[in-house]
Amino acid sequence: TGVIQYFYIEDWQFVNDYRHPVSVKKIFPDPNGTRLVFIDEKSDGYVYCPVNDATYEIPDFSPTIKGVLWENWPMDKGVFIAYDDDKVYTYVFHKDTIQGSKVILAGGTKVPFCHKPLLLYNGELTCQTQSGKINNIYLSTHSFLHSLKDVGLNDLRQMLTQTLMLKRFSDAWEMCKTLNDHAAWNELARACLHHMEVEFAIRVYRTIGNVGMVMSLEQIKGIEDYNLLAGHLAMFTNDFNLAQDLYLASSCPIAALEMRRDLQHWDSALQLAKRLAPDQIPFISKEYAIQLEFTGDYVNALAHYEKGITGDNKEHDEVCLAGTAQMSIRMGDIRRGVSLALKHPSRVLKRDCGAILENMKQFSEAAQLYEKGLYYDKAASVYIRCKNWAKVGELLPHVSSPKIHLQYAKAKEADGRYKEAVVAYENAKQWNSVIRIYLDHLNNPEKAVSVVRETQSLDGAKMVARFFLQLGDYGSAIQFLVMSKCNNEAFTLAQQHNKMEIYADIIGSEDTTHEDYQSIALYFEGEKRHFQAGKFFLLCGQYSRALKHLLKCPSSEDNAAIEMAIETVGQAKDELLTSQLIDHLMGESDGMPKDAKYLFRLYMALKQYREAARTAIIIAREEQSAGNYRNAHDVLFSMYAELKSQKIKIPSEMATNLMILHSYILVKIHVKNGNHMKGARMLIRVANNISKFPSHIVPILTSTVIERPDTSETEEATTPCPFCEFLLPECELLCPGCKNNIPYCIATGRHMLKDDWTVCPHCDFPALYSEFKIMLNSESTCPMCSERLNFAQLKKISDCTQYLRTEVEQ
Repeated sequence: TGVIQYFYIEDWQFVNDYRHPVSVKKIFPDPNGTRLVFIDEKSDGYVYCPVNDATYEIPDFSPTIKGVLWENWPMDKGVFIAYDDDKVYTYVFHKDTIQGSKVILAGGTKVPFCHKPLLLYNGELTCQTQSGKINNIYLSTHSFLHSLKDVGLNDLRQMLTQTLMLKRFSDAWEMCKTLNDHAAWNELARACLHHMEVEFAIRVYRTIGNVGMVMSLEQIKGIEDYNLLAGHLAMFTNDFNLAQDLYLASSCPIAALEMRRDLQHWDSALQLAKRLAPDQIPFISKEYAIQLEFTGDYVNALAHYEKGITGDNKEHDEVCLAGTAQMSIRMGDIRRGVSLALKHPSRVLKRDCGAILENMKQFSEAAQLYEKGLYYDKAASVYIRCKNWAKVGELLPHVSSPKIHLQYAKAKEADGRYKEAVVAYENAKQWNSVIRIYLDHLNNPEKAVSVVRETQSLDGAKMVARFFLQLGDYGSAIQFLVMSKCNNEAFTLAQQHNKMEIYADIIGSEDTTHEDYQSIALYFEGEKRHFQAGKFFLLCGQYSRALKHLLKCPSSEDNAAIEMAIETVGQAKDELLTSQLIDHLMGESDGMPKDAKYLFRLYMALKQYREAARTAIIIAREEQSAGNYRNAHDVLFSMYAELKSQKIKIPSEMATNLMILHSYILVKIHVKNGNHMKGARMLIRVANNISKFPSHIVPILTSTVIERPDTSETEEATTPCPFCEFLLPECELLCPGCKNNIPYCIATGRHMLKDDWTVCPHCDFPALYSEFKIMLNSESTCPMCSERLNFAQLKKISDCTQYLRTEVEQ
């Protein structure tokens, strides 16, 4: 009748009944009786589970099936065979999969003629033959149970598929180890997920190093809700629709919404949110709108941005309002979009909306938004495009882009507004245009010249040169031609208008080539202007030609010419030229010997310091003889300083002469200041060397007598020698104790004292600190070097050792 009933013997009662729509022909319970296979009168086969009262149709069930045998091996529950006369079909009942329970056909095995199956145990089928004997055959679906040695890779893969169909995961593990193939391990892992074997799946994924899957599975392995767990596993296998159904059937339906959001399936997410979480609709709408905007579907993006506004979530609503503003503009509702963007706090939104409007050629609105967003360069650029110069002028103080200043400047120049144009050109750093406007329109050459000098613009200098040329101011024109590196034009101009001196002066201060100097020299040579010709031949390194011209100079230019001739010979370092000049100085050529100071300077230029020193002594002697004591002093002092700087030993005659001359100069200073005792002491020293002052013997001796009181009244004070502490008269310069020459004080002429030592900061000559300070109250220069000095510049020296080197050490 189609009714299957279960009877429980212990309680002696029916516990379950199942009513099938058509009558049932045969039933085959499993060894425990908890499941059975039945065949109905339509020859369809079903598996029936009384626990949940569910039936599952057996796929590909042949109408010729004679019987069914369940697997008796206790580990393989759910495997059974259906057989007819010549074939056995292996089926597996998969109870726990993410798709629910179902029956699958695992494969078929041919049966020898007249074999009747009796028992199935671990893939081994025991049959009765025609003669009544027993024969065992192995099912083709269990071929993996034999030895795996010498099995090809393709056969191994086929066997792996069999093990997975039969849920024999341990056997599958061994096969994957043998295959050692990523694809095989992944197949095993997917099968574990399909059958909800989470622990085994973790083990496989860990083996192949898939960290993400291991972590995901670790998080869900404790879930007891079957549907929720199955939903997660379905999601991991990318079956999202199944996952959604399972989530919705589980105790946590919101998981379906979370999944759709993570996948950005916004339509599905919105549908689910309506049912499960209406408060999430605005947030999903916002996300959906962003995606729609990205794909260019502005109509729907606008709708979803509007739906996204909550009214109580400031940050979220600002994003939605920004989106609404942009989409409104894109959809052509410019007024609404601009109004929203202007009210919105975001600067970036104003910039983005401005850019959209600019592309749509809506310049005034674009500029308004840029300006409101403080993007002044962009705003000014757009105002320029719509020729709104008034607005551009307003924004210029905030604009940094030179390009915009330049556009504005050109517009103002075209309008004849030159003052505004020149300011804009300056801001745009277009110096040539600034110079051009000052010259051509504002008639302000001074400003143009100062810009050229500041910027060193070559083109600007040419413009200024042209301007001065038109005015007939050839000197200025030459100057600016040189500045603009147009030396040939400047030279030609100088030649034509007899302005070569100006050209020569200007070119002397520039970085000039030898060719330029030579062309000037040749010009002056042609004009018979020997000094200028000599000067420029010297500058271009033609020393013999330079010397030839310099020695030809008329006597009015004699001094400067000889100075330059000395410089020429000094640079040339040529013996022939040196002897030519010496002959000239000695008067060999014209019978007129020149001043000995030139010979001295020549030796200095040639760095022949010993000859220079000898000459200096001769010159000083001549000056002394002529009574020019200050000149003689200065010649010796300058020579002394030069030898000292070159670290050459000072001749003792020079040092002594300088000391005596200096003592004479001090006499005048002390007498003038009323220090008669100090003056008298110096006069005694001078009188002792009276032969050095031939033209003033009488006045010096007379002065000595007048200034000198009776020697018996005032004994000369004694002070210690700085070398050996021996007490000697203060004006004595040779120590009787250690036989050293003691340095003398340039303020008093006395010998120096260790604890009262200073030096002139200019010439480094020593002085008694206390005495020099007193002298500088009435004098404003150093008595030795004549440089300006005040007592605040003096520093007292506590350790004077470096100034006390003996003559032997020097």
